Amino acid sequence: MAQATLPHHLPLFLALSLAVHVAQAAEPAQSNPHDHDPVDLAAVEVRATPLRGTADDLVRPVEVLAGARLEAAKSNSLGGTVDKLSGVQSSYFGPGVGRPIIRGFDGARVQVLSDGLGSGDVSTVSVDHAVSIEPFLAEQIEVLKGPATLLYGSGAIGGAVNVVDGRVPEAATAQPLQGRAELRGGTVNDQRTGMFRLDGTSASGNVVFHFDALHRETGDYDIPGHAESARLLAEEGETPEPGTGGTLANSSVRTDSAALGVSWVGDRGFVGVGYSLFNNRYGVPGHAHEEAHDHDHDDHDDHDDDDHADEALHGEEGVRIVMDQRRTELRGGLDRLGPFESLRAKLARTEYTHTEFEDGEVGTVFDNTSTEARVELVHQPISGWDGAFGVQWSQREFLAVGDEAFVPGSEARDLGVFWIAEHGFFEDRTQLEIGLRHDRNEVDVADGAAIGPDRDFDTTSLSAALRWNLSDAAHLSFGLDRAQRSPTAEELYSNGLHVATGSVELGDPDLEVETANRTEIGVHWHNGPLELAASIWHVRYDDFVYLAETGIDEGDGPVRAWTQQDARFDGAEASLDWTFIENRTGAWALRVFGDVVKAELDGIGSRDIDVAVPHGDHAHHYEVSLPNSGNLPRIAPARVGGELRWETAAWRASVGAVRYAEQEDVAEYETVTPGYTLVDAHLAWHLDTPGGNAVEVFVDGSNLLDEEARPHTSFLKDLAPLPGRGIEFGIRGFF
Repeated sequence: MAQATLPHHLPLFLALSLAVHVAQAAEPAQSNPHDHDPVDLAAVEVRATPLRGTADDLVRPVEVLAGARLEAAKSNSLGGTVDKLSGVQSSYFGPGVGRPIIRGFDGARVQVLSDGLGSGDVSTVSVDHAVSIEPFLAEQIEVLKGPATLLYGSGAIGGAVNVVDGRVPEAATAQPLQGRAELRGGTVNDQRTGMFRLDGTSASGNVVFHFDALHRETGDYDIPGHAESARLLAEEGETPEPGTGGTLANSSVRTDSAALGVSWVGDRGFVGVGYSLFNNRYGVPGHAHEEAHDHDHDDHDDHDDDDHADEALHGEEGVRIVMDQRRTELRGGLDRLGPFESLRAKLARTEYTHTEFEDGEVGTVFDNTSTEARVELVHQPISGWDGAFGVQWSQREFLAVGDEAFVPGSEARDLGVFWIAEHGFFEDRTQLEIGLRHDRNEVDVADGAAIGPDRDFDTTSLSAALRWNLSDAAHLSFGLDRAQRSPTAEELYSNGLHVATGSVELGDPDLEVETANRTEIGVHWHNGPLELAASIWHVRYDDFVYLAETGIDEGDGPVRAWTQQDARFDGAEASLDWTFIENRTGAWALRVFGDVVKAELDGIGSRDIDVAVPHGDHAHHYEVSLPNSGNLPRIAPARVGGELRWETAAWRASVGAVRYAEQEDVAEYETVTPGYTLVDAHLAWHLDTPGGNAVEVFVDGSNLLDEEARPHTSFLKDLAPLPGRGIEFGIRGFF
């Protein structure tokens, strides 16, 4: 249960006191050869782009997590792992589900990648569908802010998150055999996690292998108070019984993941194959399919109806989800090909099944089989331009059977070609990057004559980015993009009760391509121990696709219709890193960051649409007037955060806090979300053994003030708060 008897500020005081006490007794820093040591994140090579460079060198805005910073940030979900980067937050549908939100965009507008290839899951279809990537096994995570359509196509119009796990080796290991293992436990949810990774190279140096495995189990997690928010309890006239609350029912998770990869590595390249599996079983808290009403759709752009959602999500029995994915990959690379510097080819086949159990019975089954191939060819400089050509192809077969099968089966095929290049001017004090991509997207729907015709789309994206080096310490960056996205199958063909949202969801088979025009200005200054980065950006959408509330309710729940209208997004973000002390007591550093997003429809007056609600063999038609202006729903609130870090050869400690502001800029039928503050702390002790191995013991604290936190981006905000105060502890071994 949540430890509500502890004074709110006591954990924070103890963490600070411990860090200061240890610092005073610390020995001088010594070098450490292991890859978990503090890493200069600005110097880590970014693999998401074929023109390899570091986060500090690239013209486009990119943030990277690796090394000890990644270890401290790792969470059970990918969204929770990256949500402390400026401009990045997480969706939330219980502890098993969390998808990255980049500058207010998520769902079908943010691409999640496994080392350059799509994850192959259906996490964009509904918010209760998890991403099939395990962040605890990642080597580094890269977040591409702004449109990444140039590199990854239509689904990356809002950005991309690339997880590098090294499951298909591309180079020989530093030692013949090396790896790591970790055991951890947690108090807030009785967590038990174990992971193991092993990499090795044959005596000849040509055969390289990789193996990893992870198992995680958690129970229902502790919360401060009751699952239902005060607003919901007051609305329903309910008074909780004394002594109840403190635990969120049906919030347990069990995850199993494993992978095996083998490569042949030569002087000029490599070829390798890998096979992985991912199985995730998790509960959906505050969520039962009572009277055919249930959980919510993942696309960030639909409108929220809190009154209907609150009623629809109540129930006495829980919903459990079993997600299973099997993935086969083939990768290869060759260097020094005459006029070309390198060739990289990737192919992945993913078989994915997502089964939803209601009261122990199978409710809905989602099957998704996808194949994706990508080829990148980096050419030698042409008139001073370094560049790369690329071709990307994918095919997806999707089928849903059961209560939540509001979207018909479909087959989607995408083919894209792109070119990206950069050139330095004025003795490389100015760098210019340009790019062009064209995609052909086709969607063939089952029973197309009854629901709508098959559709095909052509999308073209153009990009230009300029970096101006004012000095060795400072540079300005400017970005211009025109990116396009084709509608998804659920936006086109939804036609019935979406149990997830407790609503009737209607697609529009006549939707057209949406176009985003982005401008961005950024500044970066780095002088010794002080680093400052800031940017402001604006995105104007033509024909923005979103799910509109119609105001109709025929008994199955509110009727919502996919439609289009111009929209605009404005935002800003900034971060400061300052190593203000570095002496025999260790290195002391301060990080401060903040971000804000404003998103609204950009029109005047209203428009009329025809809404046809299906009823057996016929439909009821309504003429509905929709506003052309107003806020978009579930936009991440403004926030500001800070962290104090301390490091020596043997010790690492930090304490931080993030303040999430009250979100008052809400859409119609959406309620205001109160602000909250999350405080965390981390402590780790490291020991190198005489044999060259290492061991590390760690303790991590989260939500140390035991605050009731309800993310505005969550459909379950009134039914499932974030976990309360928790302590995680464990041991890592490196060999």
